[in-house]
Formats: sequence, C-alpha cells, structure tokens
Amino acid sequence: MRVFGRILLVLLVFAAAIYLFNASWFAPPPDDPQIRLIAHRGVHQTFSHDGLTNETCTAERIYPPVHDYLENTVASAQAAFELGADVVEFDIAPTSDGQLAVFHDWTIDCRTEGHGDVRDFALADLQALDIGFGYTADGGKSFPFRGKGTGLLPDIAGMFEGTVGGEFLINFKSNDAEEADLLAERLEENPDWLNRTWSAYGGQAPSDKINQLLPGLEAFGSKAARDCLVRYIALGWTGMMPESCHNTKIMVPLNFTWLIWGWPNRFLERARTAGSDVVLIGPVDLANAGTTGIDTPELLSEVSPAFDGYIWTNRIDLIGPLVKGTAPLT
Repeated sequence: MRVFGRILLVLLVFAAAIYLFNASWFAPPPDDPQIRLIAHRGVHQTFSHDGLTNETCTAERIYPPVHDYLENTVASAQAAFELGADVVEFDIAPTSDGQLAVFHDWTIDCRTEGHGDVRDFALADLQALDIGFGYTADGGKSFPFRGKGTGLLPDIAGMFEGTVGGEFLINFKSNDAEEADLLAERLEENPDWLNRTWSAYGGQAPSDKINQLLPGLEAFGSKAARDCLVRYIALGWTGMMPESCHNTKIMVPLNFTWLIWGWPNRFLERARTAGSDVVLIGPVDLANAGTTGIDTPELLSEVSPAFDGYIWTNRIDLIGPLVKGTAPLT
C-alpha cells in the first residue's frame, strides 16, 4: 500500500506540474487585447450547414435574405471592410485564358445560368453570367437575386483595385500547385496587392508552393493546419509548439478550445513566440462540410475577453458592429 501511495503521490504532483505549466492565468494577458475580424466571403447570403457536403449547392439553401450582397463580389468585400473586417476572404479559380476569377464553386451550375467547370471558361464569358441566378430561400419558388448578378463576378484585379480598407485572405479551391504560380506572378507584378494580402490557404500543394515563391506570406494548407492542431493537442502539455505550428495561421474551432493546452493566454503566447497568428473559428461539426464562424452574439460571448487574435465570421454584418462599434448594415 505504501508503494501504491507513493506512486499516486508522484502522479498527482506530475499532474499538478502539468496543470501549472499550462495554466492560462500564468501567462499575463496583453495590456490591450485586440480582436481582428476575418469576413469569410465578405458580406454574403448565409445558408444552413445541416447535412452539408462538398457537393452541396449552397445557393439553393440560403436563409431568407436580409440584404442584397452576394459573396465574392467587390461590393460585398467593400461592405465587409466598412463593417469592421480587418481581412476579407475570397476564393480564386484559374480561367481558360490564364486569368484568376473570384468565384467559390468548382462549377458554374449552382449559382449561374451556365453549365460546366469554371476553369473551362474565359474570364469574359464568366463575367457575362448572372451569379445571382440560382439563389433561392424557398426551395425554388422564388429567386430573389435572379437578373441582378450579371457582371458582378470579379477577377483578382477587381477585388484589389475596387476596394479600400483592409487585407485579403485568398483561398485556393483546388490542390493544383500551378495556381500558386499564377497567383504569385500577379502579386509580384502588383506590389500594392501583395502588401494587402494577409495570407493564402486551401489546397496543401498550392499553399506550400506559394510559400516557396513568396516567403513570409504564411499560407496554410488544410493538411498542415490539421497536423498543427493534432500535434499540439498531443504534445502541447510539454510547452512545445510543433514545427507545423510555426510561422503560419493556426485555426482553432471554438468547441475544441478545451483541448488546447494553455488556452487562451498561454497558447497565444506560445503562438506569438512561434511567429504565428491564431484564428478562432466557429464550432466544428465533423459530420458536415464547410467552415462555420463566430456568427451570433451568443457565440461571440463565449470568446475570452483576453483573446488577442483573429475571429472568423460569416456574419460580419452582425459581428462587426458588436466588436468594432461600426454602423450596422442598412
């Protein structure tokens, strides 16, 4: 019994040491913590994530519209900046004539009157489409944006030249490394665009490639982002930040913060030391595809007052005024 008692005492001391070493309150919070906002797709029509897959046409399941903005447009990005977004996320796809269109889907079938892969069309042909054609909130009984989206599909130049105010996060929609070559070429030709590019993310191959071409961009691929979190959850109790968590953007789901050693203060301190920014996203449901955000006042209330990082939101129209005190969308 005495041997068992000693073993138990050693284990308790070890557990207490781990707890204290990773206690958030042992790391002083910043004197003036600042929340920075990432507006996913700009101001856009939101939709139900229930049963969502990578093949789901989200335009066919939007909630009843409360505004007229469509995702990935110049107007939606500018509105997001005016609502308090520090970063606006948009999606790119190469066109058949070597341009970079700003469009979320792999095909044009869901949102437009056309059919086929985005990559099979020239930019001018894409821009002639009505990107509001397919949106419906009532199962196809009405289409509130049909006829209103012609000419609204921008290229990357349109996003940079048509907006003022903040930075951009650019999403590779494929795993083709050649997309990184095309994006890097455009950004190097336009230093002002490069200065406004916060980062890039998406497919691992183009993310790795653009980090080679543009050191310091800190692009983060989906595989590396998962690896960072999994390794930190396994080893973070030692204080070690895995190599995949260095000089990058670390995406942390709100419903998994309890697994993050030292959350929030100690973890944020470790991330800063590793040269990384932390992005808090919404609760992750492993049964559904897509990225949720901090999209309601209730979820925002769960964010620690000491949080000093980025918040990902699909509802910049709601969250921007609450965090930044900007004027609500009218």
